[in-house]
Amino acid sequence: MELSHDQLLDAYWRMRMIRAFEEKLNDLVTAGRLTGFLHLYAGEEAVATGVCAHLTDLDIVNSTHRGHGHCIAKGVEVEGMMAELYGRSTGTCKGKGGSMHIADLDYGMLGANGIVGAGIPLTAGAALTASIKKSGGVAVGFFGDGATNQGQFHEGLNIASVWNLPAVFILENNGYGEASPTEFVTPMTDLAVRAKSYAMESDVADGMDFFDVYEKAGTAIERARNGGGPTLLECKTYRFMGHYVGDPMTYRTKEESEDWKQNRDPLDLFENRVVEAQLLTSDELRGIDARVDQRIAAAVDAAEQAPFPTPADLLTDVYVTE
Repeated sequence: MELSHDQLLDAYWRMRMIRAFEEKLNDLVTAGRLTGFLHLYAGEEAVATGVCAHLTDLDIVNSTHRGHGHCIAKGVEVEGMMAELYGRSTGTCKGKGGSMHIADLDYGMLGANGIVGAGIPLTAGAALTASIKKSGGVAVGFFGDGATNQGQFHEGLNIASVWNLPAVFILENNGYGEASPTEFVTPMTDLAVRAKSYAMESDVADGMDFFDVYEKAGTAIERARNGGGPTLLECKTYRFMGHYVGDPMTYRTKEESEDWKQNRDPLDLFENRVVEAQLLTSDELRGIDARVDQRIAAAVDAAEQAPFPTPADLLTDVYVTE
């Protein structure tokens, strides 16, 4: 699957925006300027970006508690996201959702979810909607390795396969379920083999390699869109930060983390490949870095100056009134 010059620039822009957004959040929490329980996506940028590069306005994404990267990759504006994390009325959920419930239906982002694996049956439901309405849309559900031991995972994959739904299940295997190494709780190396139990197509991608994710996700999404049914795509990745901001990370060594950061950073791998192939220049990428940093800084300034929701907003957007 060849990518144009503009598509490559867009892929790098989204990965860089995700990284910068998450690093800024980490700095803001550390400085006491932002509160709340945040789970950061830094290190996993190639997964969300490689998958969402294939999606259109017809398609729906379900996320996890670690959902900022999925939002940005799907096109949600960082200004609204930042305001939401600050609890301001200008946020994507008017300041009432926060990090683990951030959503933006205008961009097909059904939202993050604080319950492990809870987005999987929602993905099946969104895929069922697309199937019944014959919209041509695909539902994509992101979840972690820990979710594959939850009942929702098995129920969601089972019904998606039985009904041949246009769904793609993206398993982000970052090696840890909170503080538990995956191999401590799961007796197989490739979790994608579980798809065989449901007669479902599956594949495994290098989640640090944008191009591998892009190719394999593209095959799965095209299959779903053309009536070929669901796919489970496992992306082996790594989160560069803790399970949450402030996590002491006593369950993994500093050497392990540094090795991934120094040798497997998805942004570095992307840049090395495109520059060596003379597809993009370093100057083009540095220009994106500068624009991303400016936009993040402006988003923080705007969020800190925005108003909080009022008591009158308490019950708005909670109940269906039509």
